[in-house]
Amino acid sequence: MNASPANGSLKNIVLLGIGHTNAHLVKQWISEPIGGCRLICISKFPAATYSGMLPGTLGLQFSEQEMRIDLAALAHRAGAELVIADTQGIDLDAGQLHFHDHEPIRFDVLSIGVGSMPAGWEQHTHSKLLVPIKPMQTFLQRLESHLSDQAMSPPTDDNAPLRVAVVGGGVASVEIAFCLQQRWQKRDADREIEIEIFTSSPHVADGMPSRSVRSIEKLLRQRGISVHRGHRVDALTDTTLRTDDGRTYRSNGVIWATGAAPPPVLARLGLQTDDRGFIATSKTLQSLSDERIFAVGDSGTMIESPCPKAGVYAVRQCPILWHNVNALLNQNAMQRFDPQRDFLKLLNTGDGKAMLQYGWFTAHARWCWRLKTWIDKRFVSEYQFDSDFDGRSTAPTTDDPSEEPQSCK
Repeated sequence: MNASPANGSLKNIVLLGIGHTNAHLVKQWISEPIGGCRLICISKFPAATYSGMLPGTLGLQFSEQEMRIDLAALAHRAGAELVIADTQGIDLDAGQLHFHDHEPIRFDVLSIGVGSMPAGWEQHTHSKLLVPIKPMQTFLQRLESHLSDQAMSPPTDDNAPLRVAVVGGGVASVEIAFCLQQRWQKRDADREIEIEIFTSSPHVADGMPSRSVRSIEKLLRQRGISVHRGHRVDALTDTTLRTDDGRTYRSNGVIWATGAAPPPVLARLGLQTDDRGFIATSKTLQSLSDERIFAVGDSGTMIESPCPKAGVYAVRQCPILWHNVNALLNQNAMQRFDPQRDFLKLLNTGDGKAMLQYGWFTAHARWCWRLKTWIDKRFVSEYQFDSDFDGRSTAPTTDDPSEEPQSCK
């Protein structure tokens, strides 16, 4: 057990959002509770969704339960309090978080890990086509409901396939396209599906080496998944999608899976941010506004050395956050987070294979998918516990994607 805070008084360690990094702190607390402190976990949802398994679950490779973390069970195992609430703001002078639907909560240490939202989706909320990928907790249900309704509607042409657009050309968008196609084929639906990717970049899977990108684009062509590149989607109606070159495309659904943008809750906190709206931090992951506050995962940007908004960095911040929370309480030296330049990338192609890329090496094979599955299941299983207790908190039901769930990204 770690040492108690120096003054011996009871301290509140508050986690706003239970994403990858904050979830690790909860898990660490199970075996090493910090003396003289209570742990309070705050989330808008009672479950967290592990993003690494979301495409595979879409492709019917996993059950939804396999990718979910029951936050009440996790908190219970750690002896922590779970609060299901909607954060309204922060009072730095009083050291309190305020909520729309809960009394204020005092904090001595606060770690913010509320993830991100896809950029630009809010401009198109009027369209019935729109299905944002966030909140991930409700994405599969929202998508299934939307596509089922569309599939049951009589097409204008008897031979017309169901047309689905995926907006965003990153790795996640490519995985969604591959796995949605597999889901549809496994269901043996009467109506065919036609999937298109729209990206403003010249290629899909930005950030991967050109050799890997060529392999991915070849595979997309072989699967009949079209890629429209070099133009942004700037308008949606209830039946069409328009790009900024003036072209219009008929669609039955638009999955919005663009790059990361800050969720609205970050603006309500009033902390210093980067130019995109993410919380500005030092390399110790502490807010530049207040040393008691950490911002981890997508929620924070290290101004001195920003890194991409990717789950792998959130995971690598785990030991840094744990050490620095203890260091702050005990007035010890902080550790700095130095993001690694390269990391193993595994892209689920939906067909029981995955594309692996690390350094110069690229492979597309079943063993790559088995490796990805082993890594993902091992990771998420560390946070999954049986719900063998009474008094579980429940979340208010919502279909509004305007608030990113404070959970895994």
